Amino acid sequence: MVKSYLKYEHSKTFSLIASSSSNTLWSADEEIAQNSASRKSGAGRAFVGANEEVLCWDVKKGELLSRWKDKNCTAAVSVLARSKTDPDVYAVGYGDGSIRLWDSRLANIIITFNGHRSAVTSLAFDKNGERLASGAKDTDIIIWDLIAEVGLYRLRGHENQITGLQFLQFDASPDQTDHEQADGSNMHPNGALTNLDDHPGFLLTTSKDARIKIWNLGTQHCIETHVAQSNGECWSLGVSPDRSGCITAGNEGELKIWSIDMLGLGDAARQISDKPERQYLQDRGFLYRQGKNRTIGVSFHPHGKYIAAHGAEKAVELWRIRTDAEVQKTLARKRKRRREKALISTNHENFVNGEAGDGEKHESLASADITDVVVPYVIVRTGGKVASIDWGQVSSKSLHLLTANSNNELEMYNIPIGPNNKSSTAEMAPEYSRAFSVGMPGHRTDVRSLALSSDGRMLASASNGTMKIWNVRTQNCIRTLDCGYALCCSFLPGDKIVVIGNQNGEIEIFDIASSTLIETVKAHDRPVWTLHVHPDGRSLATGSADKCAKFFNFEIVQEDMSGSRESTPRLKLTHKRTLKVSDDVLSIRFSPDSRLIALSLLDNTVKVFFVDSLKFFLNLYGHKLPVLSMDISHDSKMIVTSSADKNVRLWGLDFGDCHKTFFAHQDSIMQVVFVPHNQDGNGHQFFSASKDRVIKYWDGDKFEQIQKLEGHHGEIWAMAIDRTGQFLVTASHDKSIRVWQQTDEQIFLEEEREKELEEMYENTLITSLDQMEETPAEKAEVTPAGKATIETLMAGERIVEALEIGIPDLMVMKEWSEAKAGQPHLAPPDRHPVLSFGNISAEAHVLNVVQKIQAASLQDALLVLPFDKVISLFTFLQIWAEKQWNMPLTCRILFFLLKTHHRQIVASNTVRPSLDGIRQHLRYGLKSQKDEMGFNLAALRFLGMKIQEKGTKDYVDEALWEEEEKAERGRKKRAFVNVA
Repeated sequence: MVKSYLKYEHSKTFSLIASSSSNTLWSADEEIAQNSASRKSGAGRAFVGANEEVLCWDVKKGELLSRWKDKNCTAAVSVLARSKTDPDVYAVGYGDGSIRLWDSRLANIIITFNGHRSAVTSLAFDKNGERLASGAKDTDIIIWDLIAEVGLYRLRGHENQITGLQFLQFDASPDQTDHEQADGSNMHPNGALTNLDDHPGFLLTTSKDARIKIWNLGTQHCIETHVAQSNGECWSLGVSPDRSGCITAGNEGELKIWSIDMLGLGDAARQISDKPERQYLQDRGFLYRQGKNRTIGVSFHPHGKYIAAHGAEKAVELWRIRTDAEVQKTLARKRKRRREKALISTNHENFVNGEAGDGEKHESLASADITDVVVPYVIVRTGGKVASIDWGQVSSKSLHLLTANSNNELEMYNIPIGPNNKSSTAEMAPEYSRAFSVGMPGHRTDVRSLALSSDGRMLASASNGTMKIWNVRTQNCIRTLDCGYALCCSFLPGDKIVVIGNQNGEIEIFDIASSTLIETVKAHDRPVWTLHVHPDGRSLATGSADKCAKFFNFEIVQEDMSGSRESTPRLKLTHKRTLKVSDDVLSIRFSPDSRLIALSLLDNTVKVFFVDSLKFFLNLYGHKLPVLSMDISHDSKMIVTSSADKNVRLWGLDFGDCHKTFFAHQDSIMQVVFVPHNQDGNGHQFFSASKDRVIKYWDGDKFEQIQKLEGHHGEIWAMAIDRTGQFLVTASHDKSIRVWQQTDEQIFLEEEREKELEEMYENTLITSLDQMEETPAEKAEVTPAGKATIETLMAGERIVEALEIGIPDLMVMKEWSEAKAGQPHLAPPDRHPVLSFGNISAEAHVLNVVQKIQAASLQDALLVLPFDKVISLFTFLQIWAEKQWNMPLTCRILFFLLKTHHRQIVASNTVRPSLDGIRQHLRYGLKSQKDEMGFNLAALRFLGMKIQEKGTKDYVDEALWEEEEKAERGRKKRAFVNVA
C-alpha cells in the first residue's frame, strides 16, 4: 500500500509591520474623509508592503486594519501607488513583474496586469485615473489603459532599472476652448492639435543609467534626454505639485534641481514637428544633503513649499522653498555686500561701471542661485534607518511626516511651521516631535530563536534586545520584555517562565505573568549558543563558545520581602556540573529517554555522552562544516544533524552509524526538528529550515523528501514545532514569523515529484519565452505591451479547443437545418458532449470561453492562435456581429486580429467574404448601439435636471418678499365680464 502523508500549509503571518523593499503611502481615515469635523482627531492610515501582502495600519492606535493578499501570488510587493481621482484605488507592483489594482474598501483585486519580466520599481497614475505608467528592473516602461484593461504600449530607451515616473499633463484652461474650430473639432487645418485636453500628455522618467527623459505620449517617442547625475546612478525622482520643477537624486547626497517648461511642452503638443525647438528641462543647480549616502527618496509636500529627502541613514532632511519676497531680500542683501566690497576695492572705476547700475535692483528670480531659493529647514532624526517616507495630513500649522524604517517600524513626526519672514541665518531649526509609532507588533531586529509552550498556545520569540510572547491563535503580542542579544530561548515546565541565553554568556530568567526579570546568571565567559531543558523538567544544560557545557538545577528558594517579615518563593538556577570539550559548543540535546546528551562542536563533529556519568559514548563525524542544529527522535534511536555544508545526516544512536546523507538545501541549514511523537507512525519524520528560504519535510525511514514549504523572503533563522505536530513556526530575516498548519489533505510522494517536474517545465518554458522576446529585432523604442505567461498560453489553448469543437458543429447544424426543410420530423444530429450537455450553440460556447478570459490577458491569448484558427474565429465574429452579442468584445478581438495578422489577411483570398459580412453587420450593430447610448444619455441628462431642480433652494430677502405680498394683495384682479 502506498504511504500517504498529511500536508502542511501556510496559515498565518505576523510580527511584520513593513518591508524595506517597498514604499509606504499615507491616507486619511475613512471617518475623516466623510466628516471634516473629526479631522484633527485621527492620524490616518499607512499602507505598506509586507513581503507578498499589503498591510493597512492605523497610525494612532497601532492596529492592523486590513490585509491584502492574492493567493496566487507569492512574489514580494515592490512598489505602491494611489490614484489621484479615486482615493480607494491602489496600484501594487510585485517582484515577479505583475501589477494588481486593489480596492481598499473591499480589499479585493480589480485588475491584474502582466507585462514586465522582473520586479516593478515605479508606478504612477495620470491626473484622470484612466492610465497607469509602470517601470521595472527590465528597463521597460509600460502604459496601461485602466478602462479597457489592456497594455497600450511599451517604451524602451533606458539602459537600467527605472527609478522614477511622473505624468506631465495640462490642466484645463478657459482659453483652450478658443482654439476649438467652428465644426467642433480639435484639429487645426494644418493637422496640429488645438485643445490640450485631448493630448495624452508627457511622461518624465529617470533610471539608474543616470538619464532623465521626457516622452511624448501622443507620438510615443522620447523628445529629450539629459544626464541626471554627475557621479553615478539616479536613484529617485521628485516632481513639484504644480509640475514646474523636479529633483533627481544620486550618490553622495547629491540632489539636482530641474525646471520644467510646461508652456513649451504645451506648444510642442499643439504642433507637429520631428525636432523639438527648445529644451524643456533646464538645470538649475545642485543641493547636497548632510548624509553622504545615496539618496533613495525625494518628495515634495502637497503645498509645494517643502521638500523631504532621505538616504539609508537614520535621518530625513527637510528643505523650505522661499517665497518670492524672501528671495528678493536675499538678492538685495547680496548686492549690498558686493557694493561694500567694491567700495573697499582699490579700483573704484570698475565698481561704477559694473556694480552701480540700476538694473540689479530688479534682478530676475530665474537667475537666482538655487541655494538662495531652497534652504535647509530641519533634519528629523528617526528611530531606525529610513526605507521610505510620505507626507501625512495637510495642515497650515505643522508638517506631518510618515517614515517606514528598515527596522520594522512606522513613525509619524510633527514638524511645526515657523514664520517665513525671518532670514535663513536667523531661523532656528523647529522642535519636531514623534507623535505616533507602530512598533509593538514586531521585532526591531531579526528573530534568532523561537520556543513554543507545552500546550502550543504561546510562542516566545527572542532577538537582539527584545523578547516577545505571542498568542499563537490570535497572533497578538502579549508581552514585550527587554533582554540582551538573545541566541537561544526555551519555556520552562509550567509555561510561566522563559529562559534566554545571550551573547554575553548570561542566562536571563523572565516571569511572563509579571513581565519581570527574575534573575541573570553569569553562566559562561563567551556567548551561550544553545540550551536545552532536561526531559524530566528539573534541570537545564547550556553550551557556549567557551568550550564547555554546564548543567544547572532548578531550585525554589525563599526570599525575604523588603520591609516585611514574610518571604516569597523564587526560582533559582544552581550550577551542578561542567563538561569541558575540545571546541565551541554550537548545539546541545538531551535524548527523550534521558540517557544520552549530544553536543555539536565547531570541529564539524557531534559528541554523544551519557547523562548520568558524562562519559563519552559516540563520535559522529562526516560533516565538512560545523553542525548548526540537531535533534533526537522520540524513541531515542535516531539523531538528525544539519550543517553549514548544506547536508542533513541521519545517524543511529545504537552504534553511531550514518543511515543516510541528504543534500538537502542550497545554503546553510540553520535548524532541524523531529516531529515530537509517533502518531500514525511519523516519529522519524523531520523538518529542516535553511538560509535558502525553504522549509523541507522529510521521511527519516524512507529517506525521501515529503514536501517543500516556500513563502519566506529571507533567510530562515529559527524554527519550532508543536508537541502534537499540528503546526510549526518559523522566523526569518524578512522580519516575519509564519505558522504552517497541518491539514487533512493527503499527499503522495509520486504526486509531489510530478508537481515539481511540472513547475520545472513551466519555469523553463517561461524563461524560453522571455529569451524569444529579447531578440534584437524587437529593440525598437515602442513595442506592444504583452507578456506570454502560463495563464495566457492556457487561455489560448482553451480558445483553440473551443474552435475545434465549434467549427464542425456549425457545419453539422447547417446540414441538419437544410435537411429539415425537406423532412420536418428529422431527428437532431449527434453533437459534441460539451454542446449537447448544455444544449447551447457553437457560437455561444466559443463566446463563453472567450468571455471568461481576463481582459488584460486576452491579447496575449489571441497571439497563441495559429492563422488557420484565426480564420475560424472570423467565422464566429461574423455570427456575433450579426446577433449583436457583446459588441465591445467582438470589436476588440476583430481589430486586434486585423492589426496582428494584417499581411496574411491581405494576401489571403478566403478571408475576404467573411470580412465583408463582418463589416456590414458591425456597422448596423454599432449604429444601433450608438442610438441606444444616445437615448440613455438624454434620459440621464433629463433625470439630472429634475434632481437639480428638486435640490435647488432659492433664498430671498424676507422684508422685500413681504412688501411684494402686500402689493399683490392691494392690486385689483382682472375679471371677465359678459357684455350683452
